Amino acid sequence: MNAPIIETKNLTKQYGEKVVVDKLNLTIAEGERFGFLGPNGAGKTTTILMLLGLTQPSSGTATIGGFNCTREPLKVKRITGYVPERLGFYEDLSAFYNLTYTARLNGLPESQVDKRVTGALEEVGLSKVALQPVGQFSAGMKQRLGIADVLVKEPKVAILDEPTSGIDPKGVHQLLELIDKIAKERNMTIIMCSHQLRQVQQICTRVGIMQKGKIVVEGGVEDLGRQAFSGGKFRIEVKLTEITAAIIEAIRKIAGVTNVERTEDSLVVTAQTDLRPQIARAVVDSNGLLVQMNIQSYALEDIYLKYSEEQ
Repeated sequence: MNAPIIETKNLTKQYGEKVVVDKLNLTIAEGERFGFLGPNGAGKTTTILMLLGLTQPSSGTATIGGFNCTREPLKVKRITGYVPERLGFYEDLSAFYNLTYTARLNGLPESQVDKRVTGALEEVGLSKVALQPVGQFSAGMKQRLGIADVLVKEPKVAILDEPTSGIDPKGVHQLLELIDKIAKERNMTIIMCSHQLRQVQQICTRVGIMQKGKIVVEGGVEDLGRQAFSGGKFRIEVKLTEITAAIIEAIRKIAGVTNVERTEDSLVVTAQTDLRPQIARAVVDSNGLLVQMNIQSYALEDIYLKYSEEQ
């Protein structure tokens, strides 16, 4: 994993007797795409506000790029972009002018403003409508403009809050591809907050689920799935032209296999590690013909519900 770019240590926010964020310890690596999940009221928005230096913690610390989010908020803002759920553009002004305003507000030298704005609009596919009033944009176009607004600053970190809200399925697909492309090409760290769990799973390399001010679980989706449903074990689906007793017995004898279940046209093998090469060899040695074999993927939605029910 790359070096950490975002760190919180015992980060706490309390309003009177109510603890909204409770001693949060979170580390996000440079270039990582992190899905920040949880129900309304879990403390996600408050955490983001503290990361952006927009509200002060009651105790604990948060840093981005080594800058303290409370004591050095301007330095944090220079390297951090934020796309809120409700975008605040001037709708009677053009896309180009809105981004020009952002560039100047962030102190970019005038000699770089046009180049940065033009480049950002081109990267998100809005060059042809650069001079069109934002009020005429669709929801998807506005979200693209929100990403362009972030890109103007060339930040190291981008925080996206419900980035696909109100967009049609085709637009969602295009926007997620754009976010993924930008993150990879620029090695940009992404924090994505969304209730659309399938979209989070499509983009994010790691997720954290927040409940009642605490991160209750975090990690890669596949790792979390195995922990939640199989005690850390792998579930391998094996499709064959014909299932025989000899094949089942040969697979059961492989060291590390804990269970073999039969369905209509396949076997589901539970194992302590990824034993696909050994399973393939056992099938061949038993005169079987392998059609397909893969590790069963876990749906983030199932993982989310599992940990939510336990709280």
